Amino acid sequence: MEKVRFTEEKATMLATLYGRALDSREADPVLGDRAADEAVQQIDYDFAKLGITRDSAVSIVLRAKPIDGWAAEYLAEHPDAVVLHLGCGMDTRFQRLAPPETAHWYDVDYPEVVELREKLYAPAPNHTNIGTSVTDFGWLGQVPSDRPALIVAEGLTMYLTPEDGTELIRRLVAKFPSGELVCDLFSKLGIKAQKLNTPVRRAKATLRWGVDDPHELERYGLTLVSSLDAAHWSTPDVMARLRPFTRFQLRTLKYFPPLARMARLVRYRF
Repeated sequence: MEKVRFTEEKATMLATLYGRALDSREADPVLGDRAADEAVQQIDYDFAKLGITRDSAVSIVLRAKPIDGWAAEYLAEHPDAVVLHLGCGMDTRFQRLAPPETAHWYDVDYPEVVELREKLYAPAPNHTNIGTSVTDFGWLGQVPSDRPALIVAEGLTMYLTPEDGTELIRRLVAKFPSGELVCDLFSKLGIKAQKLNTPVRRAKATLRWGVDDPHELERYGLTLVSSLDAAHWSTPDVMARLRPFTRFQLRTLKYFPPLARMARLVRYRF
């Protein structure tokens, strides 16, 4: 068993991993991430202290599923793409999406995260781990710049400072001839309410960057393609799989737009 001792925001990645694992154990899972469950079973860690329950796990997989869908669409259109999965944590998105061998996937996170990933996940010829903070921008030199790029950043932007976040976007847009950025954003209200976020609170992490209008990021070379707030993450077929109380909660969000917009999924083109 692998001993895991992470602090602050690095521990929140275990919460999302555990949430996907719990979903995979359901009779009719939303995401069905079996690789996540296999990883959880290999890690010696008290996951219960993260505060993730079967019900709260739903928000984790509902966020991941549209991101997976957008990423799969891009890879179908650009099978030779470079994929940058920024702040990947222990996510098994590479395993879930199984990109074509002509694409090359880079998982980027802190060195200790990469060390654990390499112990738990099998290597692949078209996959590379890069152990670094995403804001130590020298790592970009390890990535080819002659192909279209798919950049995925789930659960990352809110932990960055506004200055680091916008500089990262500038550098990514300048590096590649074209591409898409798929990520989630918290509003400023979402940042203010961070203590209500159980995994963030228990990990003693700090959220810093709130974006109220996704169009704000267009000034850095992006064009907004799609934006979904928390009330619209689920398709009807996914909603049908959820417990009645969870469906009620999601439908109620439609009547409280500021709450629904505390978290958004966004897709940009550049």
